[in-house]
Order: sequence, then structure tokens, then C-alpha cells
Amino acid sequence: MAREILQGIAVSAGVSIGKAFFTNRRRRSVSFEIIPPGAADSEVARLEQAAADVRDDLARARDNVPAELRDHAAIINSHMMICQDPKLIRAASQRIRDHHICAEWALDQAVEAIAAAFSAIEDPYIRERVQDVRAVAERIQGRLVGRHSEPLRTPDERIVLMAHDLTPADAMGLPTVKIMSFATAEGGKTSHTGILARSLQIPAVVGVSALEESVTDGDLVIVDALRGLIVVDPDEGELADYTDLKYQFENYQKSIRRQSTLPAETLDGYRIDVQANIELVEEVPQVLDGGGDGVGLYRTEYAFLNRRTSPTEEELYEEYSQLASLLSPRRVVFRTLDVGADKMLSEQSQLEEPNPALGLRAIRFCLRHQDVFRRQLRAILRASAHGTASLLFPMISGLHELRQAKHILNEVRAELDAAGQPYDPDMPVGIMVELPSAVLISEALAQEVDFFSIGTNDLIQYSLGIDRGNKHVSYLYQPLHPAIVRSIKYVVDSAHRMGISVCVCGEVASDPYCLPILLGMQIDAISIAPQAIPGIKHILRRTNMEECKELLRDVLSASTVSTINRMVKETIYNRFPEELTFFSSMLDQDD
Repeated sequence: MAREILQGIAVSAGVSIGKAFFTNRRRRSVSFEIIPPGAADSEVARLEQAAADVRDDLARARDNVPAELRDHAAIINSHMMICQDPKLIRAASQRIRDHHICAEWALDQAVEAIAAAFSAIEDPYIRERVQDVRAVAERIQGRLVGRHSEPLRTPDERIVLMAHDLTPADAMGLPTVKIMSFATAEGGKTSHTGILARSLQIPAVVGVSALEESVTDGDLVIVDALRGLIVVDPDEGELADYTDLKYQFENYQKSIRRQSTLPAETLDGYRIDVQANIELVEEVPQVLDGGGDGVGLYRTEYAFLNRRTSPTEEELYEEYSQLASLLSPRRVVFRTLDVGADKMLSEQSQLEEPNPALGLRAIRFCLRHQDVFRRQLRAILRASAHGTASLLFPMISGLHELRQAKHILNEVRAELDAAGQPYDPDMPVGIMVELPSAVLISEALAQEVDFFSIGTNDLIQYSLGIDRGNKHVSYLYQPLHPAIVRSIKYVVDSAHRMGISVCVCGEVASDPYCLPILLGMQIDAISIAPQAIPGIKHILRRTNMEECKELLRDVLSASTVSTINRMVKETIYNRFPEELTFFSSMLDQDD
């Protein structure tokens, strides 16, 4: 039996077996010192110099990124911006002056304040961006204590790379041909390490508990990036089992990738679009290589995070037009800004909201801060001239909000017309259906837009009244709860009666147990993580639509989660026993 099995988060699927090699470990030695009042200016200067030095280090790393990773260099730019972020450096400087504490201590406090603000954010993609702040702060701390951008240890042979954390600059400076897989103590599901690993098709597990305490250089380890496990010092039986699993997975990947460019069409001829959810232009190659039909959800928030000021119209236009051009003629759906509160933008004042998830976020934020909203709408409209684009308003709760947003959009169109700026006048406009109120009036909303995108992650949480991230109630997060299934079907039926299309986003859309239920509703598209596209298309192409409709009828007649889950698991497992080995599912709890 293995000496130890560690749990983490699988972010790039695969299995690897090899010797552990730590390229860095946690080196945290923050000073907690009180300084004389007269020393505040010099201490602030020391902090600002350290931040400037780190920014220069990152600039050099960006300029030396290998050609094959050049598409990811923009991630380093975001870390350079953090070095100037007033929420970090200015806040730390203010703590030095107010509390007469050393720069290291002040920086540590500023990071924890930012982390606390991010922890209240509902969207995990935004919430986990705090890892970027921590990574940059760690570099600045290193400078403050005299660690001058020393190079990471690099391996001489093929290894399993382990680290406390890997920043984009770190990862891009390593010889990827020698790396079989990644494992880090820090990081989350949407960390940039995961994005990079997926693009390189390297298995990766992040957020591994006790990684640094349990593994030493040279240990034989198995990285199970299907289940999120690190197996330390496995026995012969475990080695044999994982060697077989590795072989099976690699053959499966080759098989589904050979067919990934084929249409997503069931055995009896029902076809849907399989699109991707992304947040960076750098993810486009993975979408195209995996056979994606376009981008069904482009999260535009990233450009607004970790900046001194929010981006200009020209900066947004450059980003959006590049994305539209790269994907053309495939469609890209731009979701307008979906931040949690004013604190997400450096130039805005903070709001004290007791419950940000139910507060000033998404379309509510945009309608209140119309200067930001109009700037983004202008950039999206202008970018529509360079490809096939659609616009998506998030968190619409009723007709009044939607009509307000459309009125502003029409005003921006008139401004572009007056200025002679080209754009697509027929660009489709849709809404995210993610609130119970939108479900109930979906037929009325469908008369006002060109398409629906059902945001299942939020819809489940708001409908069932639970926070999936809360360990005390996460067991209640049930994607096939009767109320959720009936809500989604009601929205799909309402949309189709009004002649508009429906795309389903969120983890439900990439869950092989949920997919046949959605197909039975005759949805038009799904939008999922890029790495899931080949596998989901493979399953979809082996599915029979009539069987899906029959399963849906059985599910709709059931009244409990346990009955539905059992029914679906039995049906799908009997149909796809081999494929399910390589998929995770949310259907692991009963009511």
C-alpha cells in the first residue's frame, strides 16, 4: 500500500508516474516589526522599490517566453499590473503610515484583506483570481527579505514537477519537455497553472494538502489527475493498476481526439453546438484543437481585475476583436461584466454589502455604473465587425432590467453610427437565465431577446438556496433535483415557443449523467470547459435522441433526487461503461 495518498484538485486530466522534483517550496518568513514613526517614508519607498523590481523581473520573463508558449504571455502582463495595483501596494503603504509596521507585515495584511473580499464573490473564476495576488505578493516579499529573483531549480531528466506554487512566469521558464505532470500545494480549479497545463496536455493537480510535508525529492509518485490524487511511494499492485489506467486513458484520448472535429450529432441525427466557456484569448487554440463550435461564454471580467484603473475602450476593443478574429467564422458570445460589487474595480469606491451574492453584481452593477457599461458595449459592438459575435446580459431578473440594458445598447449603437464606426447591426442579444424569477417569466423574456443561455451553476444555488462552497450544505447541491430539471425544461420550452435558441452553460452541461437529460429537452447548444469538449462530443455521438426523451419522461415523473439519480446512473452506466471511467460527475449525493 502507498505510504500516503494526498488529495488535491485535478485541473488537467491524465495519469503520470515518475520521480518527484521540487522546483520551489514555501519560503515564508514575514517580519512582524514596529517601526519608528519617522521611518514610514523610507519603509514605503522600500516596498515600492521591491514591487518595481518584481515588475521588472516579470517583464524580463515575459520577453523570454518560448515561442510555443507565446500565446500565454498575456498572463504575465496581469501579474505585472498587480505590482501597481493600489488595492495592494497603496493599501500596504497606508498601513505602514497608519500603524507604523514594517513593509513585510503591511503587505501581508493587505493581501489578507484582498483575500477576504474575494472570498465573498460567488463566481469561482473571479474568486480564485486571489491566487494571482498571493503569487505576486510572495515575489515582493522575497525581494523585501533579500531574495533576488533567483532562478527556479530545473531538472536534468523527465520528472513530476512539484512546487508550492507555479506562477505563469515560473511555469513558462521551465523545460516543458522534461515535465510529465504538475503538482502544487496552492492553486484552484481555474488557476493559470491549470490553463497552461491543459494547453500543453500535461496532467496537473493543484491545491494538494500536505504536499510539501509528505513528498521529498526523488520519491516515486503517481499523479492521478483524473481523481485529483497524489499517490506517494506506491506498492507494486498500485503501480500495475495505474500503469494500466494510464495506458487506457491515453488510448481513449487519442480515440476521441481523432473524432473531435466531427459534428456533435446523435445516432438518430439530432445535432447541437458544443461550445466553450473561456476567460482568456490564450485558450482559443485549445477550443479549436478540441473541435469546439465556438465560444458560448466569454467571461469579460478578467480584464477589469488587478488593475490601477479599469481598461479603456481601446484596450477592450483590442482584446475582443482579436478573439472574434481568431474564432471567425465560429461564434463568440461576450458576456458583459459580471463582477460582484464596486470593490472589484480599483477606480470605484467600495460598497459595504452584507451579502454580495445577492447585491450589486452583474447587470445591476452595469446599470449603476453606466460609464463602464457603455465603454464595454462600444468595444463589443466594434469587435463584432471582425467576426461572428453575440452579446449576453448576465443575471437578468425581470423585464425592466432587460429593457434598460437594451435601451443603453441602442444608444451606444446610435453613437457608433454617428461616428461612422463599423459594427454588426444584427448582432444577436441574449440573456443569462440564472435566477428563479427569470425562469418563471421566461416566455415574456424570450420575446425581447434572440437567445437564452441557462447558467446552471447559479440557477441551482439560487433555486435550492445553498452555497456550494459551504461544506455544511454542499451536499444539497443537486443538479438533477426535480425543481432544477423542471425549471430548465420550462425555460427551454418557453424559448422554443418564441422561436429562439437555448444554450446550457455550467458543469451540468459537461456531466455525462446530465447530458442525456438536456438532450431529451432538445436544447440547441452547450457551453463547457475546453478540455471537456472532445469527450462530451464522443458521448453525444453515441447517444440516441429517442432514448434521451424516454429517460427525460421518466425523470420528470420522479419526485425525489435519490430516485432520479439512481435511475440516471443505471441508464447511463449501462450505455457508456467505458467512457465514464474518465469523467467526474456531480451526482454523488442522495437527498
